[in-house]
Amino acid sequence: MKKKANNYAHINGWGIDADPLDVPAYPMKRRTENDNKGMIWERPAQQAQLVEILHSNERPAVSAVFGSANPPTGLSGKLRRFAFRYSESTWTHWLVLLLADRINMMEGIGQDLKSGHIPDLFAEHGGHSELKYNKAGLLKKAATGLAVATLIIVFCKIRSREN
Repeated sequence: MKKKANNYAHINGWGIDADPLDVPAYPMKRRTENDNKGMIWERPAQQAQLVEILHSNERPAVSAVFGSANPPTGLSGKLRRFAFRYSESTWTHWLVLLLADRINMMEGIGQDLKSGHIPDLFAEHGGHSELKYNKAGLLKKAATGLAVATLIIVFCKIRSREN
């Protein structure tokens, strides 16, 4: 008897695509023996890893071709490495990656300021498009931001008077 870990027949629908001529759309498309000849291909050569590449812990290795524009660095890089310890099916993985993206944005602004470039945050965050296509939404966001900033300032002043 085969080990249960290697026998996936108990999973409903497992191997449904094993026979290329047996497809769910069979009644709509009449298949011929020539339909699947283009599906045979060789794996491309492995792309060289010149920087650290984070990949799912559910894959044994990185894919043959991948993007490598921004290797993980700084606090956001540490958070990304932490996130990739977890399965892609967990909230921890995705929430930590979202946090790392936000921190990476702040690190980028810091790098811009350090190099003498003052970023145009309004334009870079789509302010001109918001102004052109969603004025009501932009005003609502601005009012909400102003209200939150006012509450924070009032709270800080009240707290400083108590001390």
